[in-house]
Formats: sequence, C-alpha cells, structure tokens
Amino acid sequence: MTLSPSSTGNLIFGLIISGISSCLTSLNFWTTIHFLRSYYLILSSIPLFPWAFLITAFMLLLTLPILSGTLLLILGDLHSNTLFFDPIFGGDPIFYQHLFWFFGHPEVYILIIPAFGIISIIISGILQLIIFANQSMIFAMSSISLLGGLVWGHHMYTVGLESDTRAYFTGVTILISLPTGTKIFNWLFTYLSNPPLLHLRITSVFLSHLFLLMFTIGGSTGIILGNGAVDLGLHDTYYVVAHFHFVLSLGAIIAIFSGIILNGEKIVATKNLLLSSSCTLSLYHLHLIFIGILLTFSPMH
Repeated sequence: MTLSPSSTGNLIFGLIISGISSCLTSLNFWTTIHFLRSYYLILSSIPLFPWAFLITAFMLLLTLPILSGTLLLILGDLHSNTLFFDPIFGGDPIFYQHLFWFFGHPEVYILIIPAFGIISIIISGILQLIIFANQSMIFAMSSISLLGGLVWGHHMYTVGLESDTRAYFTGVTILISLPTGTKIFNWLFTYLSNPPLLHLRITSVFLSHLFLLMFTIGGSTGIILGNGAVDLGLHDTYYVVAHFHFVLSLGAIIAIFSGIILNGEKIVATKNLLLSSSCTLSLYHLHLIFIGILLTFSPMH
C-alpha cells in the first residue's frame, strides 16, 4: 500500500471504525458495571479489577471521540480541500499535535490501568485478603486517569510552548507520581506484611514482583522526563524509549502473562493446555523475560 490520498483515506477510515467499536465496547462495560451489578454490591465494595475496567471505559469514552474528530479533519484536508493542518495556507500542524496527544497520552493509562487491576487480583487472590488501603487504590486509579488527561503537553515541550504552559505541564506531570507511589506502597505493604507469601515459588507471584520493579524504574525515569527543561535535551532519545517500555509496554505485558499463568485453567477450562504457575518451564520463562528486559532496555538510559 502506498501513501496515496486514497490509501491513506482508507487507513484513516479504518481507524475511525475501530474507534467507534472501542467506544461501544467501553459503553458496554460502563453500563454493565454501573447498572447491571448485584443490587447489594455497591461500587465501593467491588474488586479492583472491575474498577480498573470502569475507569478505562470512562477514559476511552472521553478521548476516543477527540481522535475520531481529528481523523475526520485529516480526511477533510486530504479529500475536501480543507486547510486545518496545512501551514502554507494558514493551517496549524501544532493544533494536530495537541489533538493527537490529548488522546495519545490518556491511551497510555488506558493500557496500563487494567494491568493495575490484574496485579491487584493476583496479590489479593493468592493471599485471600483485600489489598491494603483498598479505597485509596480506587482513588489513586481515578486520580491517575484524571491527571493523565491534563498532561498531554509534556510530549510537546520542543514545539515552542510558552514558559508558563511548560511549567503547568511539568507540575501536573510530576503530580501523577503521588497516586502512582500510593499504589506501589499498598501492593508492597500487602505483600511484605504477609510472611507466607514471601516463601511461595509461584511464577505469577514472581511476575508481579517483576511488574513492580519495572514499573518503579519506568516511573522514576518518567519523573525526570516530566521536567520541561530536562526534556528539551532528552526529547526523541533512547532514554524516552527505555522509559516508555519499562513503564508501559513491559508493565502491561508482564501483568497479562501473570494473569494468564495464574488463571489459565479457568480461562481455557483445562489443565493440559497452558503451563501451571509452578512448573519449571514457566520459571524459565520468567528468568528469560527478566534477563531480556535488562539487557535490552537498561543500556538505553
């Protein structure tokens, strides 16, 4: 496929259809959790995993229409002689960047918040206990989703934003570390305050440890990148690649692996199709992931 107007138009139209389908799925989750749950099950008492999906659905319903509208503006520029983003005729490509990142940064949290729910049910499920400060976990995820929709400009420090604007995005970006640190503390306190869990040799538990380690490393580098003055030198470098993969890509993938290994029998309804959580091959899988992550992304810092 070339980048001709017709092929690009088809690609953009496909993205719009995908966005509509994601909105409908999010509406389905939102309606189910809000209105079709048990009469005696109040929102403050449901597990953290449904809460993670509820918050994710809200973020998708808020941001996906922005992306769809942006794509429609691009289609107009391609096929209808509009000039929204063409600087030669008075358009503004920076306007496109604002629209894209208003969706693009919340998308990061849309991908990672379900992973938070998976890690929470793994730790609480194995211990048969509620996560320490469960209500603060709900508040932390809600705060992350709210603040995550207000910091899109930290991807655009190099486009000529005013100093006051950069200062605002720097402050709010660093503020996200507070609810994130709360979640890490609650997970660690729940884990370390229960000695029996420390002696378990279960792959899903080890993967949750790896998630906490990778997410802490990635979050620490994110605080550095959130500073507008520092980001001017680190923008578009391997440092950003390492931060992104530590905090998002690897975090989400490790959480998915951990959830599948722990609940594999329930997912596929058989014991023979997936590896068990304590078998040797799953432990090899864990060690190879850990070594591969460190060898690949640590030198990028």
